[in-house]
Amino acid sequence: MDLSAITREAVLEAIGECDRLGRGRFLEEYGFDPARRYSLHYNGVFYDSKAVVGVAYRSVAGRPLSAREFSGGRQTVGRLLTRLGFEVIHDEPLPPLQRLIAQLQALRVDSTADGPARHQPITLLWALGRAAHRKPRLVPWNAAHSELRGLLREYGQPRSRPRPEFPIIALAHTELWEMHGHTGDIPAAHGEPLGWMEEHDPHSGLSPWVYELTVSSEEARGEAVAEIGRRFFGGTVPRALLHEVGLRPVRANRLTRQDVGDREVYQRLCRSVEDAESRGDHDRTSRTTSERPVRSASAVEAVLLRSLGRCENPVCAGQPDDVTDRGKPLLEVDHIEDRASWGRDHPSQMIALCPNCHAIKTRGRTRDQLRELLLAEARSRHTAWESPARS
Repeated sequence: MDLSAITREAVLEAIGECDRLGRGRFLEEYGFDPARRYSLHYNGVFYDSKAVVGVAYRSVAGRPLSAREFSGGRQTVGRLLTRLGFEVIHDEPLPPLQRLIAQLQALRVDSTADGPARHQPITLLWALGRAAHRKPRLVPWNAAHSELRGLLREYGQPRSRPRPEFPIIALAHTELWEMHGHTGDIPAAHGEPLGWMEEHDPHSGLSPWVYELTVSSEEARGEAVAEIGRRFFGGTVPRALLHEVGLRPVRANRLTRQDVGDREVYQRLCRSVEDAESRGDHDRTSRTTSERPVRSASAVEAVLLRSLGRCENPVCAGQPDDVTDRGKPLLEVDHIEDRASWGRDHPSQMIALCPNCHAIKTRGRTRDQLRELLLAEARSRHTAWESPARS
């Protein structure tokens, strides 16, 4: 079977359909088994590579391929997806915590006359501290520069220059970090990237899956801090630095009861939503003056639980500290693809927003760009909460 005519756009369309239907319904609809060896990694989410390619083939022949019509191995599906610019992961993708530690272990340790360079780990600790306090995930360059410069001067190696543009640019080329709001390619970390950063003033920070994992799991924060201490600080991160970035020492391999309980409740609510989908409940309508798709109370509850009371827009400009008369956070759960247009009623495509961000998403001038960002955010947060707490 010749797959070479499949385009990147066709693959993205199949990915979008998988997002709308959910992985289980997508595989069932087209008769594919879950991927056992090769996964497509896109926007922080893993997809079943053979199923996506089989559905993408519809753009060539007007019909999808069945699983028995082609091979899903490295020489066929893997080669095609790589040629189209996608990342293909061999074997089962690592669980989130193992993936985080593997990424930290893969960071390059640059040597200085005083020992290992510390600018990247300090930048990561600063971002982990922001996550621990549910601060916005993405920070504009001017604000990041202001906050990081003092930390790098105080805790970097004595003869290292405190220039935050270098660790941010370097991290942006890893799976741990993300950058938005710029045009063109991100420059290399070597050279003089300061002019590019000042011209574009990009927003950057932890990737959604890293942010959500560290927010929702005290164990993940502890393991990440411990790994950073081992690789860059000769054993442990200085307590003064942890205090300054808003992290407290965490004993590794310890999960709080709340970590486990919230995840279990979230997963149970998601199973309830998916059971209702399989029964066709979400295809029903309610009738007032017009017909409207029904909405799942379980899905709303799951998203509010996942948000931990904070706006999930990663570039939220301001979080209201006030609460309702009943003590609930001022958040509005919204479908990224409007439910009235039959957007999927599932936490993976729903987001908790403060009133201002909800207004921007609904009628703001930048709503199209924001919706794309929110969809990736919701998917990544959902993936992190769906993963076993000790993965």
